[in-house]
Amino acid sequence: MTWLWVALGGALGAPLRYLADRAVQSRHATDFPWGTFAVNVTGCLALGLLTGAVLGGSGAGDDVQALLGTGLCGALTTYSTFSWETLRLAESGRGVLAGANVAASVCAGTGAAAAGLVLTGAV
Repeated sequence: MTWLWVALGGALGAPLRYLADRAVQSRHATDFPWGTFAVNVTGCLALGLLTGAVLGGSGAGDDVQALLGTGLCGALTTYSTFSWETLRLAESGRGVLAGANVAASVCAGTGAAAAGLVLTGAV
C-alpha cells in the first residue's frame, strides 16, 4: 500500500514543480535556472522539516513519510532538470553560470535541509 502514497504524493509534487518553476522563471530575464533552483531548495527545506518532525517523535508514520517525503518532495525536486540545465549552460559558453548553479544549489539545498532540522528541534 505504500506505493499508493508515493504515487499520490508524486502526482501532487510533479505538477506543483512545473507550475512553480514556470512562475519563478517567468519573473527573471536571465539564463540562470531560478525556477529549478527555487523548487529544489523548497523541497530540501520541506524534507528537512519532515525528517526533523519524524526524528522529534511527531508520530508521523510510514504512510505520511511515503506521501510527503518520497512522493511529494521526490517529485517536487528534480536532479535531472538541475543537471540538464547546468550542462546546457556549460555547453552554451556560460561556464560561470553553470558553476554558480552547482555551488548555489548544493549549498542552498543542504542549508535548507539543515534549517528544516533545526526548526523542528531535531538538531
